[in-house]
Amino acid sequence: MAAPRTGIAQSCSIQFLFLCFSLICVLALSRFFIFSTGPSPSTSLVSEVSQNYIKVFVAELPRSLNYGVLDAYWAQTNDTRIGSDADNHIRKFLSSSKQKPNFPPYPDNPIIKQYSAEYWILGDLMTSERLRGNSFAKRVASYEDADVVFVPFFATLSAELQLGMDKGKFRKKEGNKDYERQREVLDLVRGSDAWKRSGGRDHVFVLTDPVAMWHVRAEISPAILLVVDFGGWYLVDTKTSDGSDTTRMIQHAQVSLLKDVIVPYTHLLPQLSLLHVQFRKTLLYFKGAKHRHRGGLVREKLWDLLLGQPGVMIEEGFPNATGREQSIEGMRSSEFCLHPAGDTPTSCRLFDAIQSLCIPVVVSDDIEFPFEGMIDYLDFSVFVSSSDALKPNWLINYLKSFSREQKDVFRQKIALVHPVFQYDNGYAAGIGPVPLNGAVNHIWRKVYQKVPLIKEAITRERRKPRGVSVPVRCHCT
Repeated sequence: MAAPRTGIAQSCSIQFLFLCFSLICVLALSRFFIFSTGPSPSTSLVSEVSQNYIKVFVAELPRSLNYGVLDAYWAQTNDTRIGSDADNHIRKFLSSSKQKPNFPPYPDNPIIKQYSAEYWILGDLMTSERLRGNSFAKRVASYEDADVVFVPFFATLSAELQLGMDKGKFRKKEGNKDYERQREVLDLVRGSDAWKRSGGRDHVFVLTDPVAMWHVRAEISPAILLVVDFGGWYLVDTKTSDGSDTTRMIQHAQVSLLKDVIVPYTHLLPQLSLLHVQFRKTLLYFKGAKHRHRGGLVREKLWDLLLGQPGVMIEEGFPNATGREQSIEGMRSSEFCLHPAGDTPTSCRLFDAIQSLCIPVVVSDDIEFPFEGMIDYLDFSVFVSSSDALKPNWLINYLKSFSREQKDVFRQKIALVHPVFQYDNGYAAGIGPVPLNGAVNHIWRKVYQKVPLIKEAITRERRKPRGVSVPVRCHCT
């Protein structure tokens, strides 16, 4: 039989029960104020619960601005640029076909194919919802429910189509079909309620070609830009306020790591498995153009230093069928593949080297990589400053210092990241489930990381009094 409670014990129990009742009341009231009808999600004081997908609304654009651009590409007959021969058999087949496909293939011309991210990203969003279980992007029917608004314009293909048909008019506006398409996109998108709500900050444009949307970049600069690097945005002042030279500085008035996403080029060479690795007879390999601009001036000096050195293969190359086969052979038979800056800090060559299990040697001081923070390029790449690389014999001696075991580990790490740079989902026209750990999902994950800052910027802009403007001051590095 239990002993009777003392007066003190009874008093403590009553106080404890009262405290519990008070806490329950407070929690109930808290839940009422948090979850009862109140401000819309865009103005709510309560943070959203973290989700494992990004909600994407696809802006309404006519077919003529995406797959219709592909139709125009395949209909042309006068493209004489290097690499166009790769598309001749496809063009011939499509021209003889009685029924034109709704979703034409993307060009095989390597000059264009390397920029095909726009095709695969839209292909994912065009896939039936029941097949999109692997996708990190969840397509929603209203911009009000979306984290971001995707603009389905094939900006790269539009630019390349104009360059192929009439390069002389590319920098002009009159008679420039690419400019007309750019203008049409901007008029449609900027006139939408979605753009007016955010000022375009939550809109996503794919600009993988450095010259994509050349004429309207300032107008879309608030948006999230998917780019291969920042090399196409050189806004240079001759002097800073303290008089120092800034001729090498990129003023981030239009692009920034705070809002934009670096995406990989589409690799052009086939993937090599670790099971097929053989003896590599060449120490260092490079195939490409010698003469480049801006950061590419280092390439010319490196070329002269390395040409003729034992264990080094360095030669001019062109994006045609012969050049492709030579690159496959060269990269697969070399320990290291040189990756110097060209007209822009990066190039497709890096991703071809990765697919070939050739250890990248990066000599590009201003380079930005896709998915940094998700993968560590130090695990499978060698980084050398331009100043060290240009010292006579320095680079060759440095590469020779790596042991066989170290190089084997590099290649093992490279093989692990192969899927990360894979766009192709194996389905016709890209319409089908994306690889779970492929490039498209990594791009959307990276965009999702930007969403809190984008929403913060939209909120700040909304609360500013009429007539108040804040100067652009983003210098993120």
